[in-house]
Amino acid sequence: MNRRTFAAAVVAVAVALSAGAGFSLDLELSPYKPVRALSGHLKSVGSDTMLHEMELWAEGFKAFYSGVKIEIEGKGSNTAPPALLSGEAQLGPMSRQMTPDEIAAFETKYGYKPTAVLVAVDALAIYVHKDNPVQCLTMEQLDRIFAENPKSAGGKSAHTWGEVGVTGEWAAKPIAMFGRNTLSGTNKFFKLNVLGGGDFKDAVRQQAGSEAVVKAVAADPGAIGYSGIGYKTDDVRAVPVAASFGKTCYDASFENTYTRKYPLARGLYVYILKDPKTPMDTLSGEFVKYVLSKDGQTQAKKGGYYPITRNIREHELARLGLIALAE
Repeated sequence: MNRRTFAAAVVAVAVALSAGAGFSLDLELSPYKPVRALSGHLKSVGSDTMLHEMELWAEGFKAFYSGVKIEIEGKGSNTAPPALLSGEAQLGPMSRQMTPDEIAAFETKYGYKPTAVLVAVDALAIYVHKDNPVQCLTMEQLDRIFAENPKSAGGKSAHTWGEVGVTGEWAAKPIAMFGRNTLSGTNKFFKLNVLGGGDFKDAVRQQAGSEAVVKAVAADPGAIGYSGIGYKTDDVRAVPVAASFGKTCYDASFENTYTRKYPLARGLYVYILKDPKTPMDTLSGEFVKYVLSKDGQTQAKKGGYYPITRNIREHELARLGLIALAE
């Protein structure tokens, strides 16, 4: 997909803003309309970031179809491609896009590329303890905090809060770093977008889940970590981020995320196997329609993520050949 749908939404917003129309996104989605009774089994293997969301969607979908069983496993985005490739799963939620090598493996086996469905929008939040006074961090400062060999500031690493601009009694406090493990798409996204593909410091304490990162930060006043905005609690703060020194800091709000002012905005995807020459199977198709409906996107908001727009929904349904069955 190469973020085309997300980019298209951003362009539309930018045009509206430049025309003086103010910030506006069409979030009026049609409710899901169930079809005849469905039965069968779906399995989802992939993102931990999206685990709670997939559980909400599964429960909502099964409320319409008692004969449907949905099995969900969420250990990390890196587990989705092999599960789809082996046929173990029909759904592969990922908090990042597939790599060229992962896509090539599908083409080699199936003769076509996997299909990514944009199902929600997320801000990868930078969390600190609720008492930490830091007001803003730049992408360069995050690189200096987390990278083994920072590409910013002449390669100078940051080890204390004073080295990233915090004054007073916090200046000498060591920075304790928490992040996701290597199975995680969030780990890969952060590594690519913040560290420029470089390596993490050995001192970064890897956590198996998104919630675990936030809990670790909440328990350590000197800590910093990254996780999806849907995992925010009252015990941590999501720090505003600036693209570079001298640029404006933006928090991870809905508006800032959709307009990409917040530098760590990202799409959340469910990958499926769909032969472009044949229709999508009914069960998987109805599940996707539910996720992209008002019902499904209400669950996305409940999970702490940002919903898709009407334009994105229509684009995705048309691309999948499902638009004739949806409003």
